[in-house]
Amino acid sequence: METVIAVFALLFLLFVGLGVYATVKAVGAAKRGVDRTIAQARRTVEDHTLRAKSFAQIGPAGEIAQLRLTLRTSMRATQDALHAGAAEDESLKESVQLFERLSAHGHELDADLKRLESEPDRATLAARLPDLRGRTERITKSADSLRWALRDRARRFADDDLGALSTQIDMEADALRHWTHTDPAPAPPWPETPAPSAADEPDTHRSGPQTSGFRSAKGAPSQAITPPSPRPAYPWQKKPRPESTT
Repeated sequence: METVIAVFALLFLLFVGLGVYATVKAVGAAKRGVDRTIAQARRTVEDHTLRAKSFAQIGPAGEIAQLRLTLRTSMRATQDALHAGAAEDESLKESVQLFERLSAHGHELDADLKRLESEPDRATLAARLPDLRGRTERITKSADSLRWALRDRARRFADDDLGALSTQIDMEADALRHWTHTDPAPAPPWPETPAPSAADEPDTHRSGPQTSGFRSAKGAPSQAITPPSPRPAYPWQKKPRPESTT
């Protein structure tokens, strides 16, 4: 009895522990989702604010806002492309590592630009603009190059897959139309009438009495169906006189 109670107690504790673990995981996932939503909303607000400053302010302050907006847009687009590609292609790990190193420089530059937004000395700000512009261009150029390389790679894979798929479909279509590759059987030639041989022709060159009619298969002349009747005698014909013996 005590063993049964101990087993039930152990099962109860196990179910309670699983429930607590599932609850903690759900709360953590929900917290991360909320954090992502808040971060995304904050980035959206900052982007709209920078865009408004780049149009509303003139001079170095407006250019600083435009540099920040360009940097953030380029880095975020490359980051999204890398994360989407790395989820399906493990060979992009090195690209992700390179982008993380580039992101460190990007965050440093963005922090410098953000501090300079409230700089009251416009002359100092104008003097620092060429260097800031050059750093922004180098970082965004590297980010854009990596992003376009990812897009070209994805398009090449899509083209290769489409080419292989088209070849397979063409083969399947040919297999479905198998009757078009079978030539119709030629019609048997109509037998020609054999020409008569020399043995079957009537022998007109031999000496002797001519025979009217056809020759038999053995070459002998065939007999006439009705023998010729004797020549009739007419009354006006004279009888031959007997020759004199004297």
